Amino acid sequence: MESIIELQKKLVPELVHVMKERYSLLQNVDLLQPIGRRGLAENTNLTERHVRSEIDFLHAQGLVEITTKGMFITKEGKVVLEQLAAMIGEISGLHVLEKRIKEILSVDSVIVVPGDSDQRASIKTEMGKATVSYLRKKLTSNNTIAVTGGSTIAAVADAMTPLTKDKKVLFVPARGGIGEKVENQASRIVSEMSRKTDGDYRMLYVPDPISDSTYETIMKEPHVMEALEVIKSSNIVLHGVGDALKMAERRRSTKEVMQLLKEKKAVGEAFGYYFDEYGNVIYKVKTVGIQLQDINDSKQVITVAGGSSKAKAIVSYFKQAKSNILITDQGAAEEILRG
Repeated sequence: MESIIELQKKLVPELVHVMKERYSLLQNVDLLQPIGRRGLAENTNLTERHVRSEIDFLHAQGLVEITTKGMFITKEGKVVLEQLAAMIGEISGLHVLEKRIKEILSVDSVIVVPGDSDQRASIKTEMGKATVSYLRKKLTSNNTIAVTGGSTIAAVADAMTPLTKDKKVLFVPARGGIGEKVENQASRIVSEMSRKTDGDYRMLYVPDPISDSTYETIMKEPHVMEALEVIKSSNIVLHGVGDALKMAERRRSTKEVMQLLKEKKAVGEAFGYYFDEYGNVIYKVKTVGIQLQDINDSKQVITVAGGSSKAKAIVSYFKQAKSNILITDQGAAEEILRG
């Protein structure tokens, strides 16, 4: 495929441009349906006149449906979109980007989706879809998937579809709920994933973070002990990576903690651990759930994080991470390369 694409770029460069443009239009219709031409033009940075012309073509090919409510992608359009994904990756140089990031971070595998989620929120949905696709490949006969919170992992839940018919899946929150929007909390995310996959789920009703005295008390509760046993025995961990200072603010950290993070130049956060740019742990909050030491070689650990602003956070985490795969976007990947 690579040689064919290179020939197309040289002999018929306009074909490659048109293909990428129509792929983008189909992708946006799929993400935002029902959507009108004006909305589509705004999301693709194309003129309404040009969008009208391209949509007429896609409609004639049976790839989109035009209704009074707006445009929808058809089943055939979905198939074409999925089949084009690999080719667009080659055209955009994403596979080369994946190889370079894999080497830089020393991770087993990297998947990069086009775009920058800092610029377009819909790119998180694309990372979500890529994550769901990867999950399907990694399921065993019995699966316990531990899931953290955050807007990126919430996007995975939004993109979730049935994973398998003959394999059991149990979703569990990897930690308690931090002081953020309900839709971004781990417990809400696991219930949504379970609902969309016809799986099961367990809850962990504890705050995050908690004081030392509260931690000691909670850890003696039978239902918490039982939930933690299930969580720590998970064979798949799905988590995000946060910007250190933003995460500290969301946790409503004290002024002393905020000052410490700034002095130590914290850049990334995962599982309640704060890292500097070299991957050193400079602060750890008390959390009930999976700890870094609980992640071992028997687990499939999937890191999902994107946006150019997250590049330093991602690199800091992978300095000592045990993740098997990073699913990210082009914005973060290119920023990591600029390093």
